[in-house]
Amino acid sequence: MDSITQAALGASVAAVVAGRHCKPKTLLIGAALGTLPDLDVFIDYGDPISDTVKHRGFSHSLFVLLPFSLLLTALWHHYRPTVLSFGRLWLLVAACLITHPLLDSFTTYGTQLFWPLDNSIAVSSIFIIDPLYTLPLLIMLIASLMWREKMAKLCSIGLIISTTYLAWSVVAYKVIEHRIEQELKHTPLANKPMFISPTPFNTVLWRFIILDDDKYYEGFSSLLDPKDDDGYPIQWAQRERGRLPLEQPSEHVAMLTKFASDFVQYQTIDDQLVVTDLRLGLIEYLPFRFIVAKQSPQQGWQLMAPIKMEERKVKPKHLPALWLRLLGSQDVDADLCHINECPSNAVIKT
Repeated sequence: MDSITQAALGASVAAVVAGRHCKPKTLLIGAALGTLPDLDVFIDYGDPISDTVKHRGFSHSLFVLLPFSLLLTALWHHYRPTVLSFGRLWLLVAACLITHPLLDSFTTYGTQLFWPLDNSIAVSSIFIIDPLYTLPLLIMLIASLMWREKMAKLCSIGLIISTTYLAWSVVAYKVIEHRIEQELKHTPLANKPMFISPTPFNTVLWRFIILDDDKYYEGFSSLLDPKDDDGYPIQWAQRERGRLPLEQPSEHVAMLTKFASDFVQYQTIDDQLVVTDLRLGLIEYLPFRFIVAKQSPQQGWQLMAPIKMEERKVKPKHLPALWLRLLGSQDVDADLCHINECPSNAVIKT
């Protein structure tokens, strides 16, 4: 999640744990602790793929944060004694640190909660920025500064609302997953690898991708889609996934492929091999695209140090189309194009 959300979460958690001893500086300390795990973004692992894959690694691990919280608490308790007991002070520090990666694990990117064990937890039920999660925390934090005698109570209300919304995001994910599975169960795409994620800033419109050898299918499903006699109609577009032209994947390609759970695309652009993580972004706006090899007539494919490609700017026409699709409009296709503008688009519809 974004830094503002993590800071607001950390401040709110600190207030609740501190209880009647909560002060404005408690909120500042909680906000700092809540953003601390993301300082790993300043670590240079040598190349952009490693930086991408290893982010949310050791600094987000429960195996690291728990003992680190004990160390931090011991130093704090020794050098800056407070009215809080050691146990309660440790609970405050640990809760602020640990809720950060726990929240991150609900995003598409995922979190290595159990580093150094080689697995990543990604529920993929909430976008990395979602105002409906963040605003209750911020509003109650501001209110708590105005009514300081009720700091802990107000912040607990913000936490309850945000946590309820987070739980709702999982329910919404399951609803969409069931709809898609029902629509695909009698098609050749049934039981194919599928990935579902919310579109930016909401939990109403969801994007899904389905892998099918050297092709993949991308589409959208909204909780506001109308139901017909056959269920919920779903549109999707067929896209080229490509194949890896190398005899063996390089270390970086293998790393990215594992990180993306095989939801990657291989493209040759200007004699360069581009590998893209399909999970993050939508349609043509896929931010994690990397050049990993170059091709020449004499030497064929030659590996190179990975280069991250520049992100594409969002076209203005796609924003209202995304909003209409969120509202359940069936006149917007899987390319986020209105049928009046793109009547010839080849879009498959169940």
